[in-house]
Amino acid sequence: MILEILVLGLFPAAMAFAAASDLVSMTISNRVSLALIIGFFLMAWLTGMGWSDVGRHLLAGVIVLVVAFGFFSRGWIGGGDAKLAAATALWLGFSHLMEYLMIASIAGGILTLLLLQLRTLPMPQILARQQWIARLHHFETGIPYGIALAIAGLLVYPETSFMRALTV
Repeated sequence: MILEILVLGLFPAAMAFAAASDLVSMTISNRVSLALIIGFFLMAWLTGMGWSDVGRHLLAGVIVLVVAFGFFSRGWIGGGDAKLAAATALWLGFSHLMEYLMIASIAGGILTLLLLQLRTLPMPQILARQQWIARLHHFETGIPYGIALAIAGLLVYPETSFMRALTV
């Protein structure tokens, strides 16, 4: 029962929290990425993942971290986004990495276009009173890309070995 709770709860809850946090505050806490990293190793142990598989998952996470921090250094994404993408890649491994990155790119593009379009519209006064909504409405504000990363992670996660472990 503990395995089921962790498989069905930990990753999805962390992704939902990261998306909500990025939407409201434009930040993703390091604690979310740290919880995902610790959670991965716990899940790998509980599901009996072999050391070679753990190593490949770890390599996927490191590669995404290096590339994502390159993007961060250019100002294309935030640091929280880079860490979240890497922690998610750790969970998904190479077998699901390309699907995750493709979905995240598409979701991020759609999110960006929607926000840019909404920013051209006048904001109703009642919404302007909400600080996080007003911040999202400004063109100078970035895009809460953690939302796209979370959507992609949640769409790909059901195909992972962790979910398959529940059916054994």
